[in-house]
Amino acid sequence: MKIFAPIYERVLTWSRHRHAERYLAAMSFAESSFFPIPVDVMLAPMCLALRERWFRYATIATVFSVLGGVAGYAIGFGLFEAIEPWLRESHYWSAYETSRGWFDNYGVWVVFVAGFSPIPYKVFTIAAGVAALNLPAFIFASLIGRAARFFLVAGLVKLGGQRFEDTLQKYVERIGWVTVLAVGLVIAWLMMRGQ
Repeated sequence: MKIFAPIYERVLTWSRHRHAERYLAAMSFAESSFFPIPVDVMLAPMCLALRERWFRYATIATVFSVLGGVAGYAIGFGLFEAIEPWLRESHYWSAYETSRGWFDNYGVWVVFVAGFSPIPYKVFTIAAGVAALNLPAFIFASLIGRAARFFLVAGLVKLGGQRFEDTLQKYVERIGWVTVLAVGLVIAWLMMRGQ
């Protein structure tokens, strides 16, 4: 049963749409504050579709992700009481508690790591607002972390060229299932740590 190949083909179609850059900007903004799907699923196919625009796409993703991070910070700073019940019920609560502990120990460096890694960045932007981290330092760390991630993804796709695209099409189902398994294991681990 093929699930990921049709999704991949659809995302490739969207990535060639005349408003694809707007979709990328909106997704980058939303993913940093509340949206659960990572930007990479739009960024990589856009870079595959038009490889010569990889730098532009990585820049759009970075700028709007940082702006979304500031929105997440604002949510944490001013609206945390309103979202706390939902957050406690979601699978993000243990990640939120972990991020608060990391902020106490490592400060703004946590934002840089979260911005670069596959850890849910939105959890850290909200937690940074709750912790009232220094806003300019938060923005700087977000900019460096997000740029490192998105330029790495876009650059690898650009460098990989046609061979990368062919390999991705060939193994998209396996990659999709391995990703689902990895995310499931991370969520299970976070839930067990939260108990």
